[in-house]
Amino acid sequence: MQTGRPSKEPRTPFGARLHAAREAAGLTQAQLADKIGVTQTAYGVWERYPVALRPEQIEQLASLLNVSVEHLFGRDTAKPRGKGPAGKLRQVFEKASQLPRHQQNKVAEFVGAFVKQQANGDT
Repeated sequence: MQTGRPSKEPRTPFGARLHAAREAAGLTQAQLADKIGVTQTAYGVWERYPVALRPEQIEQLASLLNVSVEHLFGRDTAKPRGKGPAGKLRQVFEKASQLPRHQQNKVAEFVGAFVKQQANGDT
C-alpha cells in the first residue's frame, strides 16, 4: 500500500517488522497513528528510525496489528518447519497458486467442498 513520498532512509529491523505487520493488517500509517493516538509523522518515524517506545505503545501496536510483541522484536518462538521435501498436497497447491486468479478460485471451491463433505462424514 505505497502512498506518499518514499523515504531515502532504510528501515530499522524493528521498523521493517512494524511496516510489514501494518501492511498485512491493511492499514495506512495515518490510520494506525490515529488508533494509537499519535500523529502520522510521529508514527512514520517509528518505522524508519531507532525509537524508544513506551511498553503500552508496543502492546497496543501488537494488539492492533494482530501480532505478538515477540514478533515485533524479532523473537518469535515458532520453530521453523523442516527442510525436507514438500508433501504431495503442498506441491499441488504451490502449482495451483501460480494459476490465474479465476482458476485458483475454482480449485479453492472444489477443495473447500470436498473438505466440508469429508468433515460431515460423507464419502
